[in-house]
Amino acid sequence: MPTERWAELALHPVRIRILRAVAGGRLTTNKLFELLPDVPQATLYRHLGTLVKSGLLDVVEERKVRGAVERVYALPGRGAALDAPALAAVTPEDHARYFTAFVSSLLSEFSRYLSREEIDFAADGVGYQQLVLHLTDAELAKFAHDLNGIVGPLLNNTPGRGRVARLLATVLMPVEQPETAGGSGTTEGNG
Repeated sequence: MPTERWAELALHPVRIRILRAVAGGRLTTNKLFELLPDVPQATLYRHLGTLVKSGLLDVVEERKVRGAVERVYALPGRGAALDAPALAAVTPEDHARYFTAFVSSLLSEFSRYLSREEIDFAADGVGYQQLVLHLTDAELAKFAHDLNGIVGPLLNNTPGRGRVARLLATVLMPVEQPETAGGSGTTEGNG
């Protein structure tokens, strides 16, 4: 799929939420209604249809339920992200748009969390922070490998059995940092 088409399809706030909900599992339309109660039913159906038609979401099962057909959705085997060659062809302007959509989605999720009746950062495991890591290329590669080793198996967890869906968002990039003596390199928020 061309990069521009992928961005147009995947980087819509409601579609981002649908793709995130389906990631790592198989969900019925009814379950998606439960997970996204603020999205009107007609809107959810429209976005599901668009995602399926574009190949960003698969219908993996259809079953009869009380005379109607219930669909079960999952991400395609390749996921809903750009592959390395497509990502390499993205312009800086496109990256700016993609990152804006990413940050907007993150802000939206955090706002939804803050609007709950009761919030408890410690009990809910909520936190955010920025860390500056001084790494050689080899140390960066090991860090990425080790992090993938921790997170990768968890992506296979399915909903249920006391599991709470938790959003982990990462950004890793080089930063320009003035030389300081004895600085910790850490800026923290709550968490």
